[in-house]
Amino acid sequence: MSRPLLITDCDEVLLHMVAHFGEWLAEARDIDFQPNGGEFASAMRRRSDGAALTPEEMWPLLDDFFATEMHRQTLVPHARDALARIERVADIVILTNLGDHCHAGRVAQLDAVGIRHRVVCNQGGKGRPVANLVAEYRPSAAVFVDDLPQHHDSVARRAPDVWRLHMIAEPMIARDVRPAPAAHARIDDWAEAVDWVLGKFA
Repeated sequence: MSRPLLITDCDEVLLHMVAHFGEWLAEARDIDFQPNGGEFASAMRRRSDGAALTPEEMWPLLDDFFATEMHRQTLVPHARDALARIERVADIVILTNLGDHCHAGRVAQLDAVGIRHRVVCNQGGKGRPVANLVAEYRPSAAVFVDDLPQHHDSVARRAPDVWRLHMIAEPMIARDVRPAPAAHARIDDWAEAVDWVLGKFA
C-alpha cells in the first residue's frame, strides 16, 4: 500500500468548458447551444433554420473546440486550492476524456492555471482506466471525481472499492442534473468537496 489516490476529471470539475463551448459555437459556427442539463444530443441548433445537429455533426465540433480553443477555458473556483491541500497527503491523477493527440495541450492548459499533476487521456467509460490506476498505485484509499453519471456507473462496476464523488461545477447544468445513482455523494463546490475527499483518506 502507498499514499491515497485522487483520480479526477477535468472539464466541469477543474476547468469550466460548457459555457465557453457555447460562446465559441455562437461566434464561430452560428450555432445556438442549450445544454439541457448536460444532454448534448439535442443541445445544438443552427441559427439559420433551427435544426438540431446530428451526432455526426456534433462530435467533430467538440474535437475542434479542444484542438483550438482550450485557451478559453477558466479555472473552477477553489479547485486549485483544493488540489494543493489534497496533494499534501495523496497522489493525484487527472483522467480526461480526450483523444491522445490532445494530451500535450491539456497538460499545458492545466499548467498555465497552476495545476501540475499527471494527466491520462481516455476514450469511453472510465472504469477500466480507474481500475488500472488503482492497480498501478496500490493506494490505501482512492477517490474518483467526475461530472458524468455514466462514468460513476463504469467505475462502480470495474473498481467498486473506489469512493465516487459526483461534481458538476457549471451551475447552468448542475441545477438540472440529479445526483448520479452510482456515486457515493454529490458536491458541486470544491470548497466543500475537499473535506469530503480528505475524510475518505483519513
